[in-house]
Amino acid sequence: MSDGTAIAGPDGALRCPWGLSTPDYVAYHDEEWGRPVHGDEPLFERLSLEAFQSGLSWITILRRREGFRAAFADFQITKIAAFTDADRDRLLADPGIIRNRAKIDATLANARVLADWAPGELDELIWSHAPDPAARPAPQTSADVPAITPESTALSKALKKRGLRFVGPTTAYAMMQACGLVDDHLASCVARGAG
Repeated sequence: MSDGTAIAGPDGALRCPWGLSTPDYVAYHDEEWGRPVHGDEPLFERLSLEAFQSGLSWITILRRREGFRAAFADFQITKIAAFTDADRDRLLADPGIIRNRAKIDATLANARVLADWAPGELDELIWSHAPDPAARPAPQTSADVPAITPESTALSKALKKRGLRFVGPTTAYAMMQACGLVDDHLASCVARGAG
């Protein structure tokens, strides 16, 4: 059991404790989480997956990510915006994703909203909420990593004001962590600063 400090992995390198629980997490932790993500569709994918994760373990989403990509047209905003009621019914019956009606409806509604935005507008809005990296020290333990921040609260409000759904402050912060807007790898973690 970890005290929240970095733990040595199989290769001897120190990692955030959550990043060692499964091989899937090791790869995600080392190669993806906390690395900068840009582009409307990659950010829409991350925001959608974080919304689907709400109330579940991230590993559940991570292991179904390819199923989500197949079901949601690789998160191409214009394609999802054109989904019909038949597509919605298909999604609700798809065992390769989380079949939560509210989350599916939010993803479809969000794509319809975003389809009217200018190219790069989602990227610009999200990244405008990235905090100054020097403003917060590197976390020493898992207990030092917040669930929400003033920036995630502001981002959530900005997204909701523009018509997006299922984007509360906790979901917004999880997306900020995943997409490298913040670096919440522990200070002694091998992946700290890798983005």
